[in-house]
Amino acid sequence: MAVSARGLTKSFGETRALRGIDLDIPRGSVLGVLGPNGAGKTTAVRILTTLLRADSGDATVLGYDVRTQPHEVRKRIGLAGQAATVDEILSGRQNLELVGRLYHLDAASRRRRSSELLEQFDLTEAADRPAKEYSGGMRRRLDLAAALVADPQLLVLDEPTTGLDPRSRNDLWDVLTGLVDGGATLLLTTQYLEEADRLADRIAVIDHGSVIAEGTASQLKREVGGERVAVTASDAADVTRVAEIVATASGAAPQVDRDGRAVTAAVTGLDVLGRVSEGLHAAGIEVDFLGLHRPTLDDVFLQLTGHHAENGAPTTADATPEGADA
Repeated sequence: MAVSARGLTKSFGETRALRGIDLDIPRGSVLGVLGPNGAGKTTAVRILTTLLRADSGDATVLGYDVRTQPHEVRKRIGLAGQAATVDEILSGRQNLELVGRLYHLDAASRRRRSSELLEQFDLTEAADRPAKEYSGGMRRRLDLAAALVADPQLLVLDEPTTGLDPRSRNDLWDVLTGLVDGGATLLLTTQYLEEADRLADRIAVIDHGSVIAEGTASQLKREVGGERVAVTASDAADVTRVAEIVATASGAAPQVDRDGRAVTAAVTGLDVLGRVSEGLHAAGIEVDFLGLHRPTLDDVFLQLTGHHAENGAPTTADATPEGADA
């Protein structure tokens, strides 16, 4: 195992950030830790990278105990935190060579490794410009390159694409996909469901400091079921009635999306779609969309937690009709 953690707990005053989580990452694989802001993802990362001590529990990284052998752990890992930590005065090349010096690489190795990474991350043309002139996406790529200077055995990425625009996010995903294809071992925390679906071999869903589900993306989606009926009401004021119609037609408790207009529920047969359509027509409710879709990780997270990964706040009460058993 590249990472093995058991029963990690951590509290900050009255706040219990971690409530006894277990994590395993085989070498050469990618574990995505999925959860909203405040779920405990960064606290777990800080413990595993020796930046914070757990209150209880044990963890080893690459065979070394994070509590008693932190220096051995640090020599073998690369870490890119939520915010890019580049020196804005230095150029991209100087940033990478500085990291090489901190890892005690000789001058020739520093220059060679810096040039390799600048090319890999498409930063060669900007290599000798001050980092303060870089865009947000370029700084993020430079920060990730810095985490790879010493060719770490484990790369830890804490929400690597937070704050990036969609194009920069996709560019960085392409870089990470290349690393994964090359056999890298990654621990990736994210609140983007698409990111976990695209990059991770296995996903651990964490909420309120606990791992509430773990498996491949396909396994987690199967927990939700097969097809799902989806209805988007034209008027948000109709969503309660739409949820009642969907619940009656499907026999399942529906979920209401964050925008307050979309309702989804698991279905057991295609005839559910017809029954929902008839119910909507009888109620005189106009909709923008009615159809079936395969479950997504967003559906998984909603079913497990009652809220979306991106915000962490509950977005649904039980949307069952009045009088029905919840």
